[in-house]
Amino acid sequence: MEYGTIFLILACVFGLFMAWGIGANDVANAMGTSVGSGAITIKQAVLIAAIFEFAGAFLAGGQVTKTIRKGIVDADLLSSTPELLVFGMLASLLAAGIWLLVASKFGWPVSTTHTIVGAIVGFAAVGIGFEAVHWSKVGTIVMSWVVSPALAGIVSYWLFRSVQKLILNTENPFENAKRYVPLYVFLTGFVIALVTMFKGLKHVGLETTLIQNYSMAVIIGLIIMFVSMHYTRKIEIKPEADRDFHFANVERVFGVLMVVTACAMAFAHGSNDVANAIGPVAAVVGIVQSGGEVASKSALPIWVLLLGGGGIVLGLMMYGKHVIATIGKNITELTPSRGFAATLAAATTVVIASGTGLPISTTHTLVGAVLGVGLARGIGALNLNVVRTIFLSWIVTLPAGALMSILFFFTFKGIFS
Repeated sequence: MEYGTIFLILACVFGLFMAWGIGANDVANAMGTSVGSGAITIKQAVLIAAIFEFAGAFLAGGQVTKTIRKGIVDADLLSSTPELLVFGMLASLLAAGIWLLVASKFGWPVSTTHTIVGAIVGFAAVGIGFEAVHWSKVGTIVMSWVVSPALAGIVSYWLFRSVQKLILNTENPFENAKRYVPLYVFLTGFVIALVTMFKGLKHVGLETTLIQNYSMAVIIGLIIMFVSMHYTRKIEIKPEADRDFHFANVERVFGVLMVVTACAMAFAHGSNDVANAIGPVAAVVGIVQSGGEVASKSALPIWVLLLGGGGIVLGLMMYGKHVIATIGKNITELTPSRGFAATLAAATTVVIASGTGLPISTTHTLVGAVLGVGLARGIGALNLNVVRTIFLSWIVTLPAGALMSILFFFTFKGIFS
């Protein structure tokens, strides 16, 4: 294929840029609640995210990639003109990367999934033809934008209500926190272990049965639970801490849990969202290596997963703090117990979605979960101005991605053909 090497280099550079944008914008979803609630510092957040985002992307990142790449554009229409798909994927990556950079600068938590979907739909509809887009697939994706925040909001609402009932609104909240927090830790460990079993181990080539998966998830959940019990037992009550804030000691017990859920959310996010950066890269690599054949599925080279995981970590380290402030501080006041409920609800929703292959938006899921926790304390607990800005930035994301992608598509077409 003519210009094959140039296309490969551009795909890697733009893919890295897009992954960097995901790190700058989206990883805040995984870490914003933990930093905002004071459970961990921003430096610790970067370290946790670096390890678990990378692990999620690398071990469990392949499932969703297929949905993004294969589902939206009709590959059969492009079999005679594979270069159009290459231009489109390059244009989509560049457009999405630029939009994420802009959004991160202003601290808007936008959806990387929407950005890339908008970009791909834009170039396909205008550059190839309206019929090249699988509109029914786009429909399911649009539906998931409503379903995922709603589902996460409901789960986080009830999780936080259970925390209020079992711990906060009792005679002895501190003792009850020590009693019940390990159970919440078990739940978190179990959920995350399951997603790893179902999705991640396929890439490593380990085949396990359903019973083995569930048994392993239970064992991992129990191990994490016993480790956390060791730490929560060490927490002594500090009478002076409760003077300013009635539940300060209880929240210290939840601080341990926040660290566990932060790791969980980072892993779930890495597994779900790395696809947005590496899906288009994998498509370009597949076309160039096969000498111009458009396959509906292309094998995912390991180095592409490494590129995605590495880019995400870089973006968070260099630029992640703006969006972390929005999610962690500005929507509603978070404490470790509220942050925990939001994060676990979001992680659970992401796990369900990536298991079914729905390209949901982690951002929408987490914002939905934070809103749910806020609502559990009454509508007054929410900063409605910030919520409005976030919703507006969500609406702008699709057309912004689409317009830039169309522009770049015709630019590449002009240069290379």
